[in-house]
Formats: sequence, C-alpha cells, structure tokens
Amino acid sequence: MEDLKDLILEVLESYKEPTLVLRENVQISEALKYHIDNDLSLTNNIFRVYSQSYFDLINEVRELWENELIEINEEDQQMIESDLGSKTKYNGELIYLDAPFVLESWTEEEIIEEAKHKGKNVNLGKPFRTPGGPKKFAVYVRKPGGGIKKVTFGDPGLRVKNSNKKAAKSFRARHKCSEKKDRTTAGYWSCNVGRYAKQLGLSSKNSW
Repeated sequence: MEDLKDLILEVLESYKEPTLVLRENVQISEALKYHIDNDLSLTNNIFRVYSQSYFDLINEVRELWENELIEINEEDQQMIESDLGSKTKYNGELIYLDAPFVLESWTEEEIIEEAKHKGKNVNLGKPFRTPGGPKKFAVYVRKPGGGIKKVTFGDPGLRVKNSNKKAAKSFRARHKCSEKKDRTTAGYWSCNVGRYAKQLGLSSKNSW
C-alpha cells in the first residue's frame, strides 16, 4: 500500500513540475500564452497532433529555449531536443523529421497516411496494441527505400511504467533513447511510446 501511495504522489508531483515559464517579457503567440495561462505543458499541446499549429508551437518554444528565454520541464525538454518540427526534403517533397511523412499540402485528416501492407489497408505512423503478440504494440511505417514495414515493440509481459519518473529516466539511459532517430526500428517506438498514450490506452503521456 505504501508503494502505491508513493507512486501516486510521484505521478502528481510530475504534473506539478513547472514548465513554459518565461524568463523575460518577450512577445509570444496567443497559443503559447494560452498554454502558460492554463499551466499546460508542451506535451499537452492543445492542437491536433502533427498539425501545422502543433509544429508551430513546438518550434516557438524551441527557439525561446535555445535563447534561454523560457524554462521548461524535463519532458518538454526531451521533445524540443528531438527533431520534432524540423523540416527536410525527401524525394523532392517537404517533410517533418521525427514524425509521420507530413507534406505542406496535406490537411490534418491526411496526416496519418493510409497504405497497403501485404494486400491490407493500414495506417502509417499510428501505433496499436497487438493482443496476439509477439510484442505488446506494433506500427506500420514507410521504409526509406520504399515499401511498408510493420514494426513490433514492447515486452508483452511488462507494464509500461513511464509515469514513474525514476523508471523512465533509467529506461532512457539503458536504451539510449536520445540516439533513437530511426522510425523503422523498435527502439524508436519504445522510447517514444508516451506520445501515443491515448491511442494505446496508457495512463501517462510522459516520455520514456
């Protein structure tokens, strides 16, 4: 019982950790002001995941952080230190790094791309549970050279304890999550499972 109480207190404290605190009186967007006024973290972005507004807010906070104009918590720092929101060209098309293939012309509804894998229609970049194994979760991704790959990840015999800050920190260190950039690997998805907490039925959005 005491362990359960300690866990609950730790989770509550993690949500109270200050974030998005301006160090100076600088001009910011209405979106960022809304997050600050309502004590919302960057990981609790109010915009649809992978929408233009979602990326704009991340990039705004990243610029402020790099100029030491804002304070953020550990979880938000992990987000802005990733490539999320950065753009590059892939096969002549503009895409966002560390996110599903998002083109400038796509609508928000088109961000989760539909493709075929072994004759079946699948959604790319959308993790899901796999009750039949062999792993806890799976996701379909596009391979750099073309074609679709199914990536399975997560030990079905273990709970995802990303709500526990100490366990999450240990996991990130052991698995070198800061180096996991390849979306076609199980390691990348295991390290970023918290981003998909809602669709995977997880209790916490905390990053590993």
